[in-house]
Amino acid sequence: MLEYKKKICIIDFKSGNIGSVANLLEKLKVDFEISNNNKIIEKSSHLILPGVGSFKKAIMKLKQNVDILFLENEVLKKKKPILGICVGMQIMADIGNEFGTNKGLGWVEGSIDLIDNKSLPLPHIGWNDVIIEKNHKIFEGINSGQDFYFVNSYYFNLKDKNHMIGSTLYGTKFPSVINKENLYGFQFHPEKSSKSGKKIILNFLNEELIF
Repeated sequence: MLEYKKKICIIDFKSGNIGSVANLLEKLKVDFEISNNNKIIEKSSHLILPGVGSFKKAIMKLKQNVDILFLENEVLKKKKPILGICVGMQIMADIGNEFGTNKGLGWVEGSIDLIDNKSLPLPHIGWNDVIIEKNHKIFEGINSGQDFYFVNSYYFNLKDKNHMIGSTLYGTKFPSVINKENLYGFQFHPEKSSKSGKKIILNFLNEELIF
């Protein structure tokens, strides 16, 4: 267990990399549950939206399996810290332009667009640098330029660039760490990013990060 008491809920919307995120939290000896139950979400101190696959499928599965109005009250009204991983981050956007145009949660203004890859292979797969754009406690103990593991063809085209606190270059620069108040997003997969991934997850769970 962490020295401070935290209860994490990995939101189970029947999609994404739930198992690998759970394995990481087990290694960190963090108290967590995998659930889409309102009571579990309500009693949790931190929420994680995992994600693998397309924007269209992820937002559809979320709406089918999770009480969106209840979740929004926990996140937007109560300001409970939430972390979106990969597509879990992307569905926080207004719209996603993958397999047509689909409406997202609208929590962070912007759209999900195809990476301007400059002839580099897509999807963008493997280790790549994360450049720290803004000093933030989420980066405590992490150096600018540290590698994390990516699997993506689309990126978060933020309307307010101030929400980009970490960036990555793949053909063009795109946001790889975003923050808006209590909302956090990683385009990379911390659960596949070795020690760096463990550290940044622990930073998210740091008590001082609560908005």
